[in-house]
Amino acid sequence: MLYYQDLYDNISIKEWFQVIAHGLPLDFSFAGYLTIIPGLLTIASIWILKSILKKLYLIYYILVALFISAIFILDIGLYEYWGFRLDSTPLFYFFTSPKDAMASAGFGMILGGVVALLCYAAILFSTLYFTTIIWIRKYKIPFHRLYQSLIILVITALLFIPIRGGFTVSTMNIGKVYFSDNQRLNHAAINPCFSFIDSFTRQSNFEKQYRYVEANEANEIFNEIIENPKVNTPTTLINTTRPNIILIIMESFSSFLLETLGGEPGLAPHLNTIADEGVLFTNFYANSFRTDRGLVSIFSGYPAQPTTSIMKYPRKTQSLPSIPKALKAEGYHLYYYYGGDADFTNMRSYLMSMGIDNIVCDKDFPASQRLSKWGAHDEVVFDKLWDNLSDGQIEAPFFVAMQTSSSHEPFEVPYNKFEEKRLNAFAYTDECIGQFIEELKSSSLWNNTLVMLVPDHLGVYPFDVNVQSSNRFKIPLILTGGVITESKRIDTIGSQIDMAATLLSQLDIPHDDFLFSKNLLNPKSPHFAFFTMPNFFGWISEDEEVVFDCESEKIVLERGENTETNLKKGKTYIQKLYDDIAKR
Repeated sequence: MLYYQDLYDNISIKEWFQVIAHGLPLDFSFAGYLTIIPGLLTIASIWILKSILKKLYLIYYILVALFISAIFILDIGLYEYWGFRLDSTPLFYFFTSPKDAMASAGFGMILGGVVALLCYAAILFSTLYFTTIIWIRKYKIPFHRLYQSLIILVITALLFIPIRGGFTVSTMNIGKVYFSDNQRLNHAAINPCFSFIDSFTRQSNFEKQYRYVEANEANEIFNEIIENPKVNTPTTLINTTRPNIILIIMESFSSFLLETLGGEPGLAPHLNTIADEGVLFTNFYANSFRTDRGLVSIFSGYPAQPTTSIMKYPRKTQSLPSIPKALKAEGYHLYYYYGGDADFTNMRSYLMSMGIDNIVCDKDFPASQRLSKWGAHDEVVFDKLWDNLSDGQIEAPFFVAMQTSSSHEPFEVPYNKFEEKRLNAFAYTDECIGQFIEELKSSSLWNNTLVMLVPDHLGVYPFDVNVQSSNRFKIPLILTGGVITESKRIDTIGSQIDMAATLLSQLDIPHDDFLFSKNLLNPKSPHFAFFTMPNFFGWISEDEEVVFDCESEKIVLERGENTETNLKKGKTYIQKLYDDIAKR
């Protein structure tokens, strides 16, 4: 709260103490876990030499001090970007690609974090170790060793009480600290070490998570909220069922960046023009907050999960349907262009299991062109894509996915239009997209090409949007290209998972395998958007929305008259999603 004082500038003294008081149970619980080993060492001290005991305490306290310091410093650094307390997600990113995991932070931020970590660890270690050494120096091996060992063992066993959170039916969980309608106060009360460890327990046993509705009732509700049966609508947006397709996945863009959607004027002029000349979906939403979740939503029409990323599990992702798989069966040639590391977050594994075996990534660019922390800047990747298109290296009919990366923190780009780094990075990517579209228009490829533009996840602008607000998830979906029959705006509510059914329907390709994806142009399909972040989900339908915090089990945002009905639909949806993950 001190570090992010601008987020807590209107907090009263009473609320500061409420945060501390409500957070204590998690602090006690985690402290209980950490005290088990000192308890056992206390028993050992009755039987072993002081010199051995000192070494054991030394090793343990070094590990504990470093672990706690790393968690708290990392948590402080990431909260600004993620809007929730630390969980196991960073480990997934770090172990799949350490370089990319660190790319979001500038050198100064990394250096400051390391210095803060070491200082914090030194203070913790000194406090723990030297107070213990003072005790060891005065300690004498007592008489009745067995008797005293049993007493200390019982006392150590009593740590079960704070660890479990008392003797009530429910065990200790993050939701127990929630006390306020202000979610930032609830977040401040969470012990990030407890949150980090707790998240590991939700990486398996998916069929036991989010049990809200009895199975038979859940099946009935679910059948009403999915597109059933899956219907292909007549081709209305494009003039052919077999166009070449270019999908541009835009890093971190949001509707707030487009003037045509009521956003910032002059920030993304090229996207505004493209949207006005093509087909713009005006009520479209991201499904999550990270690229690995977003890619699965876009390609496989599969909803993002609040406690995990299905991309972690290649055995499960290989069973998912996808746009590339469906197109490959129709004779399409598949390509993926990305300036960064394609192995980050198991992305290569997922893409290849979806049938994409032509992947261009950072390794395909000379070192002189990999000037971004993420690899090659957007203009370099677009240039390579255009060169490969124009010289015939990309064989028609083709499906090409192009993932941008320059509008990702630390937002360092070779472009100077805005002083604010974040806005400047978005303007840079907009310029790169505009130039590529103009080149494509000037070629013979344009007349038989469909270009789709969509962000990978929620936007990172503006800075002050509530992370649990549906506005944070609102993004543009734009279709352009020579095959577009007419310019239009479509106001139907949908999200990234609906792209698969909608596109395949336009191509007159069956989409029965896409359980969660809905054809946005099917008037008989129920239209809504579903999104998730760690610990909460949102459900939006026409004139209605509800956001539910799964930890506190409270509604944190509602609009409309049918809150309970929509909440039950959302609960059923997430329950069926986890049922499906468990079966894969």
